[in-house]
Amino acid sequence: MTEIVMQNLGKDFGDFTALANMDLTIGDGEFVALLGPSGCGKSTTMNMIAGMLTPSHGDIRFDGRNMNDVPMAKRGVGFVFQNYAIFTHMTVRDNLAYGLKAQGVSKSEITRRVGEMAELLQLSPMLDRKAAGLSVNILQRLAIGRSAVVEPAIFLLDEPLSNVDAAFRAVMRSELKALQRQFKQTMVYVTHDQLEAMTMADRIAVMDHGKLLQVGTPLEVYNNPVDTFVAQFIGAPGMNLLSGTVTGGDTGNVIDLGSAGHSGPVTTGQGGDVLFGFRPEQVHPDPNGPLEMRIVTVERIGARTILHLDAGARRAKAVLDSETPHPDQGELFRFSVAASDARLFDSATQGAL
Repeated sequence: MTEIVMQNLGKDFGDFTALANMDLTIGDGEFVALLGPSGCGKSTTMNMIAGMLTPSHGDIRFDGRNMNDVPMAKRGVGFVFQNYAIFTHMTVRDNLAYGLKAQGVSKSEITRRVGEMAELLQLSPMLDRKAAGLSVNILQRLAIGRSAVVEPAIFLLDEPLSNVDAAFRAVMRSELKALQRQFKQTMVYVTHDQLEAMTMADRIAVMDHGKLLQVGTPLEVYNNPVDTFVAQFIGAPGMNLLSGTVTGGDTGNVIDLGSAGHSGPVTTGQGGDVLFGFRPEQVHPDPNGPLEMRIVTVERIGARTILHLDAGARRAKAVLDSETPHPDQGELFRFSVAASDARLFDSATQGAL
């Protein structure tokens, strides 16, 4: 296991800044997801950790040792790419054993470790099959096993599940987490899929346009986003943001939301224009609630119902249990949001208040 420290880390490609001044510590044995949209700098960060790119400035340290000039082969890092890069002319067994043979591991130890990894990743029945005839799902599982079986201190995964089907992604999320717990590796996982990050990572590092915006546990980032980008990027659906104005009410300050009504009492030292944020799951149907919007679309998704709401220029979503009664499409929906669930953002800076 290894602690990774990135200090003032940056990477420029000519006039383009791919990563700007990142400060991030990944603890020994921690599973951290680098999360953000395409082009946010997450793969650039991972490639510098691996040694595939040299930083333009700043430092990368493994357990206190500066790694800036250490070649990839000497970093003790395992890497799994989006494109699995398996030796298709070899059997599953030979693919799993490849890295161990290169390290000079004994035959008996290779047999043991390959057998254990195949069992963990449900590859045992196909150990003697050629990789060329296997499905994409199995090839990606094999690629993960081939890197993991050498037990690197640091395990880097760059969107390894993006090419596989949805059902297999769900299986692999639990298997990757089990793999990390078993080997206690420091794991860095690059993804644009917030569900992957939320379900697997100990902490999430949210990035956008080359900047690290927020680091925290999945619940910390979900409950207390630092700005509107994080608020809407995290969650499915993301946080509702309604434009409003802080005004005085009978029981204290409230947010005037125009034709959508008003919030309950809020605590804020800022007046003027704000964004009133709340999660779709935190909407409570309430015939006496202070908020009212029209239902424009109803999505029924198994145990959940998603209401798409409209009030003039304001849009929102509500996620309800499928058994919860609600008005029909085209009708008005009255609801409330608990004060503890509301989040306020500065309308100009987009930062949390």
